[in-house]
Amino acid sequence: MENRPEKIPVSKIFSNVRYEVPIYQRNYAWDTVQIEQLIEDIDNSQEDYFLGNLIVNQRDFDHFEVIDGQQRLTTLYLLERYLGISFSEKALQFEAREKANGTLKALSNLDQLEEKFHSDEIKLGFKIIEDYFEKTGLKNRKEEFIQRLDRVNLIRIQVPDKIDLNHYFEIMNTRGEQLEIHEIAKANFLSKLISEKDKLIANDIWEYCSNMDSYIQMNYPQEKRDKIFNSSWSALSDHTVNFDSLKSYYHDTKEFDGRLSLSEIILKGKVGKASQDNQYKDTENERFESIISFPDFLLQVNAALNSANSEDDSSLDDKNFLKTLENNWENEASAKKFLFTLLKARVIFDKYVLKREYLRDYKETGKWSLQSLEKYSDRGGDKPRYVRTFSGGEDKRNQQIRALQSALRITYTSPKTMHWISLILSSYLNDANSDMLGILEDYAQSKIDASGYQKAKGFTFERIVFSYLDYLLYRDGYSYNGQEIVKPLADDWHFQFRSSIEHFYPQYPAEWPKWDDNDLNCFGNLALITVSGNSTFSNATPIGKASTHPAIIEQSLKLRIMAEMMKQNDNNWNQDLAQKHQIEMFEVLGKDSN
Repeated sequence: MENRPEKIPVSKIFSNVRYEVPIYQRNYAWDTVQIEQLIEDIDNSQEDYFLGNLIVNQRDFDHFEVIDGQQRLTTLYLLERYLGISFSEKALQFEAREKANGTLKALSNLDQLEEKFHSDEIKLGFKIIEDYFEKTGLKNRKEEFIQRLDRVNLIRIQVPDKIDLNHYFEIMNTRGEQLEIHEIAKANFLSKLISEKDKLIANDIWEYCSNMDSYIQMNYPQEKRDKIFNSSWSALSDHTVNFDSLKSYYHDTKEFDGRLSLSEIILKGKVGKASQDNQYKDTENERFESIISFPDFLLQVNAALNSANSEDDSSLDDKNFLKTLENNWENEASAKKFLFTLLKARVIFDKYVLKREYLRDYKETGKWSLQSLEKYSDRGGDKPRYVRTFSGGEDKRNQQIRALQSALRITYTSPKTMHWISLILSSYLNDANSDMLGILEDYAQSKIDASGYQKAKGFTFERIVFSYLDYLLYRDGYSYNGQEIVKPLADDWHFQFRSSIEHFYPQYPAEWPKWDDNDLNCFGNLALITVSGNSTFSNATPIGKASTHPAIIEQSLKLRIMAEMMKQNDNNWNQDLAQKHQIEMFEVLGKDSN
């Protein structure tokens, strides 16, 4: 049998074929970001678009074992089933996973799915697809989207006959030495630098900045940390003013003896990865998690450097990565300027942009963190500690800014839409005393005003409307009939990753009468919650949702208010309350509008 790679249109990938995911493969695990990105890639595709590889082992004429690519393949299966494309229900099966197979079979009627055939991961994946088509309006142009599947291709690659599949799978999941795209950019930057000393300095900046999950100060070895940063480690020192000023901190000629070639610096040098102080390295890397990757950070710095704070997503799209950055390595001066800006921007990013922190009670789930690194000294020497970025007595500014940033983070989940980050970077690169709170509130309010929320209904409401409303309720508090329902800047509430629009009075009530469209899809009957929360609520009555799942109610301050309004109305949620709530929430959204 000749094992040639096959280019197969996605529209035909499940035609007259059966794929089986072997038991040694992990469960389906794609989340909102990955699923929505796949749909966006298809929707924005041009002719003959390549979506990725599918590595298989052919067991029979029409029977393939999936070796690599099952996450994408499963998502495509869910997507095509949602779109109503006809193919066999057995086109995709999971070996020895009864719940997964039962859920795939019941996709058209998930609400009636028996518990023994219930796979949460697959059910949520299908729900994410449904929600995305609703909220973006793709639901109204399904036929156009289906036609796009004809020009989007997978490359199906058959592994050689009689291969040891366990060994092959291990190889497929082991990272090789292939250059990543940001390392290619690094090579371009370093190629413009003339002296070995400059190349070493640039390599240090690049490698230390690339470790996004710890503060940049702690990535530098202490002898350079004490010189490059100020006495408290909280900012660059007054003497660190440009790329060339860093030369005075590199005195040991053994560090740049001229024998270090460019290829060695790129592929072997990687000085920064191993230089972090051993007593801090493990705890630093485990404690914090950046909200963006290093390649995305490079694009953010480029946007900030060029004041590209418009809503042009192409400036932050990694599909144009090298082309977007290439002007910065035009010559030695431009390369040095960008590299030093990269270092400055990392200090700003770590101090002024929130992270996820995993510590104590939040070691498993993580919490939002907006903290600045400072040095403190004891008998054991100099050590890092983390304090609120915006501090001072009873001032809750840090808490407020952290809440606002987390509202933006959970709303704009794709890195190419996170323009608020480059807005922060450009503001602080130009003015160390920038008013971040005012800048971000103005940005968010402009998105609210542009959304046309007053005329929207149902799934046409943009997610920022729900997220920013909850921020305003969190900021100012809210009372109903003289009772304080939301306390201003309450410490016990935070934003979760929410993307699913919930109808408090259900769309398809099992026993109660169905509401008319104007009331059902008005803003007063809607809230934004997690996909899993929406799935749990299903078609339950409002009182059933509030009494049985209070933790889901607490995901949204707006939903908390709705539940309290219902409680004060003898546990009856009706059309009049929904319309009243819409009027009141629109007033909250409009009071800061220009």
